[in-house]
Amino acid sequence: MRTRHAFPVRTGLGFLFLFLAQALAVPTAAHAHGDTVKVVVTGQREGHVTTEITWENDGDAIEEAVAATVNSTSPDGSRSMGPWRLVRDAGTRTGWSTAEVLPPGTWKVSVDVGFPSLGHGEKEIAVPVVDPAPSAATPSAAAPSAASAAPVSSASPAPAQAQGPSPASGPSAAPAGEDEDRTVWWTTAGVVVIALAGAAAGVLLRRARARRR
Repeated sequence: MRTRHAFPVRTGLGFLFLFLAQALAVPTAAHAHGDTVKVVVTGQREGHVTTEITWENDGDAIEEAVAATVNSTSPDGSRSMGPWRLVRDAGTRTGWSTAEVLPPGTWKVSVDVGFPSLGHGEKEIAVPVVDPAPSAATPSAAAPSAASAAPVSSASPAPAQAQGPSPASGPSAAPAGEDEDRTVWWTTAGVVVIALAGAAAGVLLRRARARRR
């Protein structure tokens, strides 16, 4: 009795053909976008270098991770920054930027991509100087401004001191007059007493002289 092995042989051949098809399909899919990537340095955002990276042939977004380095130099070559790597911008498919920040000034930026394919881009960008926010006015400085801005009405009432009675006609004037009258009275009385005492002394002196005679 013979045993037929046709089914296992056919199954093994099927797996072999499937493996070969998948092996051929991977390079075909990889080369569908082309062998290079397009790198466009779009500028800067608060000092972060911004770029757009797509496939060169069809402009599709790159789904894989991008391995790229960013180098920046000043126009005179005295300063250089980098190499920095690119990270994907949140919410975009083609936007990439640096996590590091360029200082204010003019920079020549070059980007070199090594994976998933080769690519290069460069551009001169300017990072402006950001002025600090103005500080809030202090209360001491704001108070005089508010006081000077308040309008002064010409019909405003006169001060309370001007409307009140004068010091001479007020109640406080009466005690002052009484004190003066009392002073004059006591002065007159004193003069009279002194005069009477002098007269009495003169009379007694005359009587004493008369008795001696």
